[in-house]
Amino acid sequence: MSVFNVYCDESCHLENDIHKVMVLGAVVCPIERAHESAERLREIKQRHGLSRSFELKWNKVSNGQKEYYLQTLDYFFDDNDLSFRAVVIPDKSILKHDEFGQDHDTWYYKMMFRLLEPLLSPDSRYRIYLDIKDTQSELKVRKLHDVLCSNSHDFDRRIIEKVQMVRSNEVEHIQLADFLIGAICYANRSLSGNQAKVLLVERMKKRSRYSLTRSTLLQERKVNILIWRPRDRA
Repeated sequence: MSVFNVYCDESCHLENDIHKVMVLGAVVCPIERAHESAERLREIKQRHGLSRSFELKWNKVSNGQKEYYLQTLDYFFDDNDLSFRAVVIPDKSILKHDEFGQDHDTWYYKMMFRLLEPLLSPDSRYRIYLDIKDTQSELKVRKLHDVLCSNSHDFDRRIIEKVQMVRSNEVEHIQLADFLIGAICYANRSLSGNQAKVLLVERMKKRSRYSLTRSTLLQERKVNILIWRPRDRA
């Protein structure tokens, strides 16, 4: 039975920040390739004069290091074992949590479920890693694990082995998720102020053959995108 690591992160997830667009994303990698893939990502950093411990983050993207970021993006597309899924919420300011008896944090984990559920197959096993949000996340993460297992009839947790919080600066694939999420978010916010980021978005559009602002087919593997709207919540 195949085992996959799933690395999750998000952008602009806070309820009262200044950004309407929110994106959740996950990088999927077979467990037997995870170490080698992480090493390739570190080697790309070194090749461009960066420390192996340099943290890949979308908000660090600059013109001075654009070749590093382009090579990292190309590496993702060239590695057939890596795939990515994103859920885009175009305007989180219109959400009406009170009508559904929930707070924003509970809704966030519902969206995380929407992100992960299509990635799971009963013929494989999964270890899911989420970037640490805050000190109160542990209970919600356990709940997410319970819901994912219940939905998959995985009551003995043979399919979804773990859902665990990790620190992004210690996990290369969480950083890669942040980077790809950032590009999706930048495209959906229609931004253009950073030349290197614009270049990366255009490269991602070209290599994925998608606009990044519309949902892909659910079966799309390499770059799978859902543009979520409140009517889709059922």
